[in-house]
Amino acid sequence: MRTLDPERIEVMNYMKGTFRSDIGRDVLRGFAAAQKFIPSKYFYDAYGSQLFEEICGLPEYYQTRTELSILKRFAADIMGDCSEVDIVELGSGSNLKIRTLLDACFRSRGTEVRYVPVDVSESAVVESAAELLDSYPDLRISGIVADFTRHIEKIPVGRERLLVFFGSTIGNFLREERVCLLNNIAGLMGPDDRFLLGIDMIKPAAVLERAYNDSKGVTAEFNRNILNVLNRELQADFDPSHFDHVAFYNADEEQIEMHLRANRGIVAQIEGLGLQISMKKGETIRTEVCGKFSRESARAMAEEAGMKIDRWFADPKGWFSLVELTPADRQ
Repeated sequence: MRTLDPERIEVMNYMKGTFRSDIGRDVLRGFAAAQKFIPSKYFYDAYGSQLFEEICGLPEYYQTRTELSILKRFAADIMGDCSEVDIVELGSGSNLKIRTLLDACFRSRGTEVRYVPVDVSESAVVESAAELLDSYPDLRISGIVADFTRHIEKIPVGRERLLVFFGSTIGNFLREERVCLLNNIAGLMGPDDRFLLGIDMIKPAAVLERAYNDSKGVTAEFNRNILNVLNRELQADFDPSHFDHVAFYNADEEQIEMHLRANRGIVAQIEGLGLQISMKKGETIRTEVCGKFSRESARAMAEEAGMKIDRWFADPKGWFSLVELTPADRQ
């Protein structure tokens, strides 16, 4: 991990010593459910993150390039007068998208921008920060290694903030979880803060399903890799080749679902939990939901969370949107 200038960056880690207990608790809960599941946040070990970067460049996966095109088109409008602002990115990961906002800010001299990436991976925060510090000599970074669903109060206060949540990651939460998270963010926001949220829009099922069933099989490898995470972190003995990748659009729930389907009878040991898992051929483990939105459902979600949509940015086809939200009770 690179050594960085302490005058320009600080990194606070609130995840030390908690990952093993967190994944153990989540996996116990997931395998006890009627529909077995593993939370999608465990996709992103080093190899999983590498695979996801590859997915983002695939022709079938329209989300990243479409969201990036919106950012490039509207970055100046989104940032406005950003002479002194914190840009807080939840689930930061790659810095490709945040660069569009930083470019819009640093066109003006005298800008004092602090970037606050929030991610569960310290290496991801530090490596991304190093690249940004090289590119933007006036940038300051306060990295936060944390799970933003549990440590949101660790985000620094005292300056105007633009909070950003890219990639339609909000869709990876179940409906009630989405509302809870947005409500928590609304409670965090000060009188001058704004929240920029990426949402993937409903479109023909064939387009949606192609995005999660690419012809190269990268998404399938990404999906199966979550079992390697369990094997390593919880001393499990899953054989990923004993599971097939399945992704389909559930129109009733307005979401893509990704599953791992057993292609034979499975008996697996999770020694770290003292647990034995038995599965019949054809039984599945749900690894991700990816909610899709209409304008009406996005507004309804915001309203239920105590927020309102002030501005809406979209691509010409209406395939993806960035919406700017503020607390509904703000005068």
